[in-house]
Amino acid sequence: MKKDLLKLLDLSREDILYILDTADVLKAELKSGKKHDFPAGKTLAMIFSKNSTRTRVSFETGIFQLGGQGIFLSSTDSQLGRGEPIRDTARVLSRYCDCIMIRTYEHEEVEELARYSTVPVINGLTDFAHPCQVLGDLMTIREHKGRLEGLKACFIGDGNNVANSMIVGCLKCGMDVSVASPEGYRPDKQVLDFAKGVTGCKFELTDKPEIAAAGADVIFTDVWASMGQEDEAEKRMKAFNGYQVNDDIMALANPGCMIQHCLPAHKGEEITEKVFEEHAQEIFDEAENRLHAQKAIMYILMKKQLK
Repeated sequence: MKKDLLKLLDLSREDILYILDTADVLKAELKSGKKHDFPAGKTLAMIFSKNSTRTRVSFETGIFQLGGQGIFLSSTDSQLGRGEPIRDTARVLSRYCDCIMIRTYEHEEVEELARYSTVPVINGLTDFAHPCQVLGDLMTIREHKGRLEGLKACFIGDGNNVANSMIVGCLKCGMDVSVASPEGYRPDKQVLDFAKGVTGCKFELTDKPEIAAAGADVIFTDVWASMGQEDEAEKRMKAFNGYQVNDDIMALANPGCMIQHCLPAHKGEEITEKVFEEHAQEIFDEAENRLHAQKAIMYILMKKQLK
């Protein structure tokens, strides 16, 4: 692994499992009141081009719990908002901080930031990938199911950043994956090409949610119109008609099937309120595990323990 966490495509299965194992340890330490073995005084620069609840609070809380401090930088709080090149920002922040997290639109911005940064860079979200979210999801599935390998994961809805990372993460952990998305809203070609080359587990892409959900152990979904796509909301509502996670879909899944939703949820659209509330424990365990998974990422990258 490089010094950064930019996308799950960059990680090996062993890297992912090491992050999950570390997250389990850090979570147990937090719950028991044990002090984390982490150098005090580390600083995390947090660049936000997109608004956030979970990403900001979990990263800021996480670095604080590790004994460090987070520095929040919105587009109006830094010179990036006035046109300073991201490569210059990277070279400046590298001299002040021990790690940089960025939540933005274009994935190339994160890649460029990492190229010019001398400290670790973490992708908090781009339009292409959401690795931290899916690491938290995998942690949650393993907690509830006791394993990852051999399970079937299903994604129903927009083939967006969450879907891209879910496909990669689940396949690398030995899970079968089935994705239901309408034509024109499929996952990224780079991800589909990766999925076609995976051996040892199955990948399926369909436009029929009932096919994807059959025999699923965990069903993922997300909003139909993500941040920045508000102008497409009406068009997307029509395109995703029939892609709702509801009682009919759940009846096709395996008994005990989990739900994972990255939040916020538009109940009544991609998921019914009934199904959401029946699986609220799993969904909010998932939200909590963003904290523990991201602490593990920071712990590992800042201690330079991944090769």
